Amino acid sequence: MPSNLQCLLDNRPQGEATAGNFKFVTTETPPLADGQVLVRHHYLSLDPYMRGRMSETKSYAAPHPVGTVMIGGTAGEVVESRHASFTPGDKVAGMGGWQQWSVVDAGRPGALRKVDTTRVPLSHYLGAVGMPGITAWYGLVKVLEARAGQTIVVSAASGAVGSAVGVLAKAHGCRVVGMAGGPEKCRYVTGELGFDACVDYRPHADALSLARALKEACPDGIDGVFENVGGLVMDAAMLRMNPFSRIAVCGMIASYDGQPVPMAYPQLILANRMRIEAFIVSEHMEVWSQAQRELAELVGSGKFRPRESVAQSLESAPEAFLGLLKGRNFGKQLVKLI
Repeated sequence: MPSNLQCLLDNRPQGEATAGNFKFVTTETPPLADGQVLVRHHYLSLDPYMRGRMSETKSYAAPHPVGTVMIGGTAGEVVESRHASFTPGDKVAGMGGWQQWSVVDAGRPGALRKVDTTRVPLSHYLGAVGMPGITAWYGLVKVLEARAGQTIVVSAASGAVGSAVGVLAKAHGCRVVGMAGGPEKCRYVTGELGFDACVDYRPHADALSLARALKEACPDGIDGVFENVGGLVMDAAMLRMNPFSRIAVCGMIASYDGQPVPMAYPQLILANRMRIEAFIVSEHMEVWSQAQRELAELVGSGKFRPRESVAQSLESAPEAFLGLLKGRNFGKQLVKLI
């Protein structure tokens, strides 16, 4: 059995996460028991939710245990199998974590799923056709209940989730306006993803200034917001919301340094009879197959060409993750392990 490089959560962050919160070790991969498969990971997914799991603060999931392999989605190939449903060579996706190999109890529901790479590249099962894309689908379809003709605003629009929200919303007949950091990302959002407009939040020092830019991009107001950021970005959108509008709260990256993120205009929730709903896509597994079919068709047909930022080797994962939290990635952040 192969030796296995692993990245552990070594200690909990105090404020911003740092590379010192992680530790690399090499272990021996145990032999397979009946019902298990050995998977060689080709790609590791890096996602903002991981920062929340590193801390002990109250959240939707228990804190990740110190001294164990960091949690994370992986895509790779079955190398050895002692389970009847998997054979060597099968391409699979699962939650193998920050390591090169994993031994998986393949009979456990949801532990490992085969993926079809004939039309969709393997890496996209960690992005556009994986958890981020399905997150986008659920928030847009089930929370915002987006309808043709509505104006939908998406924060962090060039990221893995935001880009999928925009493409899906356009496919559903919506007017879509993104918010992103920097001219290059805004050009990608409109030029490649097909958003109707994109607002660069970086030049704006306060919510009122950003709201004025949103007013120009959304002359008829905002019917729905897919929120990935919080803070100033969310405050600005709330200033432009229409009556009976909705906000799907997917992420709060503005709070990932551990500091409070106040809401500046909570009175607008009442004034606009606004609905704000947070969700965790792993709690809605019943929609995954439907969402994945729609996303796979968009990617396979070329209507959605997701962008990826790919770091090379497991050793690069901590710095790539810290860059993700600062918005340095462009599209889905992956680590290539093979």
